[in-house]
Amino acid sequence: MARNDDHITVYSDYVCPFCYLGRRSLEEYQETRERDLKIDWQPFDLRSQKRGPDGEIDHSVDDGKDEAYFDQVRQNVTRLKDEYDADEMLDLDDLPENVDSFEAQVASFYVNTEYPEQWLAFDEAIFEALWIDGRDISDVDVLVEIAENTGLDGDEIRTAIANEDLRDRLRDQFTEAQQDGVTGVPTFVYDGYGARGAVPPEHLERLVEET
Repeated sequence: MARNDDHITVYSDYVCPFCYLGRRSLEEYQETRERDLKIDWQPFDLRSQKRGPDGEIDHSVDDGKDEAYFDQVRQNVTRLKDEYDADEMLDLDDLPENVDSFEAQVASFYVNTEYPEQWLAFDEAIFEALWIDGRDISDVDVLVEIAENTGLDGDEIRTAIANEDLRDRLRDQFTEAQQDGVTGVPTFVYDGYGARGAVPPEHLERLVEET
């Protein structure tokens, strides 16, 4: 990857709590810089192993994540909420049941492609809708409302979400991320070097300033 001092690549999935927390860490790091790093967002499907041929999540598929795994996730999320002053963030158990991020990622992918200057506001609003307001971002009506509240055309976003070509292009993005060696999110990449997880701001600073 060619160096671009103004951009950091971020692979993420809206349903990942550590992606929300990782963005909080990135915001803290951004506050120490004279110029913001622009986010080169790359979508990632955290539930790809559980998707059936129809694209729906099959929750009966064993992905190796048992209750002990989720207990550890809860503990790590609680610790990082305190560390990053993210008390507004909902607990995992307070989220809508079986929420899926695919439609949200289709919408975000479209906005990032067609309206890049409005993408960040839309992206942040999706994160806030799920992790602060507990809204179901699987619901197209919710995504349309988020779009309209960020100055986008709701009907256009509704049409984009239903576009099969766009949905296929998003799946291709998921595949490319895996081919690039991304195995989990968030993953931050700068100048060919990466950091995985909701790493602290000082870690992001080292990634950017010392590579």
